Amino acid sequence: MQAIIMEPDFSKVSADVLVIGVPEHPENMTGWGDFVQSFSPRLPEWLKSGDIQTDFKKIVKMPTLEERSYKRVFFIGLGPQKALTEDRLRQAFADVGKELLKGKARSVAIWTAPFTNDKLTCEDVVFLASEGMVLGAYQFEGYRTDSNERDVTLETITFLSEADAAELKAAFEVGNVYASAVNEARTLVNMPPNLLTATKMADYAREMALKYDFEIDVLGKKEMEELGMGAILAVNKGSVEEPQLIVMKYAATEQWEDVVGLVGKGITYDTGGYSLKPKDGMVGMKGDMGGAAAVLGAMNIIGELRPAKNVIAVIASTDNMISGEAFKPDDVITSLSGKTIEVLNTDAEGRLVLADAVTYAMQAGANSIIDIATLTGGVIIALGHDKTGALTNDEAFFEDFMQASLETGEFVWRLPLTENDKKRIRKSDVADLNNSPGRDGHMIFGGGFVGEFVGDTPWIHLDIAGTSDASATHDLGPKGGTGVMVRTLATLIERLADSDN
Repeated sequence: MQAIIMEPDFSKVSADVLVIGVPEHPENMTGWGDFVQSFSPRLPEWLKSGDIQTDFKKIVKMPTLEERSYKRVFFIGLGPQKALTEDRLRQAFADVGKELLKGKARSVAIWTAPFTNDKLTCEDVVFLASEGMVLGAYQFEGYRTDSNERDVTLETITFLSEADAAELKAAFEVGNVYASAVNEARTLVNMPPNLLTATKMADYAREMALKYDFEIDVLGKKEMEELGMGAILAVNKGSVEEPQLIVMKYAATEQWEDVVGLVGKGITYDTGGYSLKPKDGMVGMKGDMGGAAAVLGAMNIIGELRPAKNVIAVIASTDNMISGEAFKPDDVITSLSGKTIEVLNTDAEGRLVLADAVTYAMQAGANSIIDIATLTGGVIIALGHDKTGALTNDEAFFEDFMQASLETGEFVWRLPLTENDKKRIRKSDVADLNNSPGRDGHMIFGGGFVGEFVGDTPWIHLDIAGTSDASATHDLGPKGGTGVMVRTLATLIERLADSDN
């Protein structure tokens, strides 16, 4: 997709669609009279009658009344201009993206001025327009054979602005990079489990590493056995698919130090094992690798933008199946860390693979850890489907993370992890830990189990079981994988890089 920057001269705009933001009292806005003169002197009348609305996200489509170099206009209501925020603009532009997709537009022009206020610059508008429209227009192609027609995609965005063209083009590129990475993660989550196996995920990571010059190492079953990765190997025992530990290193400085570890749960399908899920509970378990998708998406952004921060990405990938070889409740396994684990629930497998993955990340030099996983149904009971749950052992690290979360508009809520919670995780007659202390406080016990393997390393756990998949169309995209936390993880890395310099 190409960006063009030009002066706001409506007589020279060439596009399928011209997007005009309509805040309350647009007549007070510089340049509004020029647009009215260009489009139709009856525009104030249509605003007054409500045919064109100023309510937030209300879109009215109108063809040009006379021959113009643009074919139609999308008027989008913005509400009070002073109330516009980054999050609201991102949502508004996502709705524009959805409508452009429906209309099969190849080119669009956006007049930036109506979207600005005291806090939002033209540069902000361009970034949010690029990000929002690409997110909103996402579709998973799927595997239907009834049509060979591909949806028309947007090729050109023209921004009408008097701001510095180089800065606006840079903002456009960054917004496009962020949104495209989220959409890549969405596609991974939406892929069926017979096509996205652990091996295929490793192949995807290898292609990314080649593209961005990351160092990559993929450990298979033999290497895991040699290292003693008993937790992920236990989960894999019922499968005919080879487990994979995917390790990517982005070395931004000469010395491999001050490294952030991004650790993702990559369960490509989860039956629950012998703690078998009900049939309705299995549908959608192709998305149990949402944490891995988030890490891969963040690494896409890191590869494109090259922040000055060392990052290691570790993804533990396998499926959790049933066979005569599968692990069982009452089994005792030994993790890579040397800690032993009593298995009380084979459907609490994500925390097991994460245990080995965070241990490996620290052994490979990670000085701080963020693990991300579709870990528990308990987080949905606690927080619903629109909030990511978090645990941490480090206030300063978590504050940095929350600033990134606020910047991207991805809602995160921290839950407590107390000494009593830790005691219950450590309660076992036969092992150091148990993997399922109870249904109460389920999200805390799941994440807290992973925390047992990080020691004093600054650590954040993110449970995206409720937020990684949407059951219906939402503000930023369609039903299906959301790509949640891709933008926040990448933004955190960029913020940490900036703070170091």
